[in-house]
Amino acid sequence: MRLYRNLVAASIDALQKIFSENRLADQVVQSLLRSNKKWGSKDRRFLAATVYDTVRWYRLYYEVYGKKPVSKSEWWHVLGIMWLTQDNELPQWEEFSALDSQEIKKKFTELSMIRKIKASIPDWLDDVGFLELGDKWKDVLTASNLPAQLVLRANTLKTTRMGFVNELKSKGILTELMDIPAGVLVPVRRKLTNMPSYERGYFEIQDASSQQVAPFLDVKKGMYVVDACAGAGGKSLHIAALMEDKGRILSLDVESEKLFQLQKRAKRAAVSILKTQVIKSKKSILQLHNLADRLLLDVPCSGLGTLRRSPHIKWRFNPKLLKKTLVKQQQILQDYSPICKSGGKMVYATCSVLPSENQQQIKTFLSSQAGADFKLVSEKSILPQDEGFDGFYMALLEKKETLGGW
Repeated sequence: MRLYRNLVAASIDALQKIFSENRLADQVVQSLLRSNKKWGSKDRRFLAATVYDTVRWYRLYYEVYGKKPVSKSEWWHVLGIMWLTQDNELPQWEEFSALDSQEIKKKFTELSMIRKIKASIPDWLDDVGFLELGDKWKDVLTASNLPAQLVLRANTLKTTRMGFVNELKSKGILTELMDIPAGVLVPVRRKLTNMPSYERGYFEIQDASSQQVAPFLDVKKGMYVVDACAGAGGKSLHIAALMEDKGRILSLDVESEKLFQLQKRAKRAAVSILKTQVIKSKKSILQLHNLADRLLLDVPCSGLGTLRRSPHIKWRFNPKLLKKTLVKQQQILQDYSPICKSGGKMVYATCSVLPSENQQQIKTFLSSQAGADFKLVSEKSILPQDEGFDGFYMALLEKKETLGGW
């Protein structure tokens, strides 16, 4: 691999923003690429790969180096260590002159025997993961450090899956059909959001595990469905497609900007049954009690099932945030579950691998007063090593029928 000084320097600027200024890796990389439009495709791929690889393996590299990098010169050393441990030769640049390749490779081999360093995760996460998952934790870590695959969901309100696949093929983009009904795998990652078919709403980028949530909710045409933690609304749009755009969907969130983006996405996807509402107080929730045939609670979580796509999460999350998240998840179950009407169904979902965020939350809810009218119908836990995609959890609960529907 040939290195170019300007691209290495740009990578270091990006990494300093991510680790010193606590900025999101995706945003930093996209901003950098937008401001350097003259870079060719190889240059852009190099920069993105360098930044994401370093974010993913940050601890392993700084442990080999001996300390966390702060200054530019220290970051040059860390990146030199990364390329040396990937069996690349470094150019004879002054910035790399202090690196001893044999010593680095020896130390790399020794440190790779320690699970938390080999997997490049903080101590607290290794402790929690092993405590909650036991022997499965090692495989979770291995799978979580593999590159994420690009998965699309064909929008069946505008096209068929085969029609969409054939269109991609005509553009020279090879795909593979997946076991999930609308899922399309793109083996060679590339940018697709600039394609006309994306602008026309023919597909959404959505991980294979995430695509299993909407069908788990068991929606049918004509139902009233509430997506109570909708965010940007990927699952709301999937629900609309499953309902063939017949019925009503109310997408809720506390952030108005996310719902604004969902409205634009819904228009592009030819979804007419979706409305949005910003949750400003508990009064907003009270007004929806006993109305929904189906209720989706895709709750805020640690996101530890998505480390393939978002490796920066492990450096931004911490035990204090996990504790707050667990409280918030249970509070959402308590406050929002009454939206589900008698005989209706509710799905609780997270993109976490931790049982404390998943099975334990359902157990706690069902033993509470708010959960007394619900029963667990089925649940599914997906670990990254199970299917090769994000870790996810989903639980389907049914609200017991009461006399007269009251």
